[in-house]
Amino acid sequence: MATLSLDIRQRILARYDEGQHTREAVAKRFCVSLGMVKKLIQQRKRMGDVGPLHWRAGRKPTITPQHRDKLQAILRKRPDTTLAELRVALRLSCSLTAIHKALAKMGLTYKKRRSVPASKIVWT
Repeated sequence: MATLSLDIRQRILARYDEGQHTREAVAKRFCVSLGMVKKLIQQRKRMGDVGPLHWRAGRKPTITPQHRDKLQAILRKRPDTTLAELRVALRLSCSLTAIHKALAKMGLTYKKRRSVPASKIVWT
């Protein structure tokens, strides 16, 4: 279901604030559920704003900024630590992919790099 625009939300509350209409009548007029009207009234009372709350939706990240700091500290001491070892060291119950993605966001990778310059290839 699509989110109601801010304009519609404000019009619903303006109609309710007139005092001449019940919540049920307002819901019927704007073709929304009674629960939506109640939600908007409560949200305005509690937060002072009736905008959509998308920023609060979704799954919360398992790897917090504190975990990222610990990851960097662990990898500074021992750069060859595996993802499984990192998960145990941080006492996390997330997947190895989640740790890999967190490291990628931090700009860290497990790609092996040469410690010496590559030798020149000579054509024969």
